Amino acid sequence: MDITATADGTLLAEAPAAEVVIIEGNHYFPQAALTIGVLRPSTQPYVCPWKGHAEYFDVTTPHRTLADAAWTYPAPKHSAIERVGHDFTGYVAFDPKQVNVAMQGEQAGTG
Repeated sequence: MDITATADGTLLAEAPAAEVVIIEGNHYFPQAALTIGVLRPSTQPYVCPWKGHAEYFDVTTPHRTLADAAWTYPAPKHSAIERVGHDFTGYVAFDPKQVNVAMQGEQAGTG
C-alpha cells in the first residue's frame, strides 16, 4: 500500500507504507518520494527538544502557497533516531491541517 501527500489535487509525495516513518502522528516521507519543485525553503525557525533543529518549507501548488506546511530534520539527534527506531534524517513531514496524507483512501489530514 502506498501513502500519498496531496494539496489542492497536487501530488506532493508518494511512497510505499513500509518506507514512511510515523512520528507523533506525522508521516515522514523519504526524499526520493517527494515531487520535485513543490517545496520552497521557509525562514520558520524551530527546535524540537528531543529531535533537534528542524527546517521548514512552504508547499507550492498551481493554485497557492501553503506557508510552513512541511518540515524536515536534516541532522536529528542520535537519541531521537534510537527512540524512533529508524533513521529519519532528511525525511519530510507535512502539516495535516494543510496537506492531505492518505493510505488507500483513508484520510489522515485535511489539505
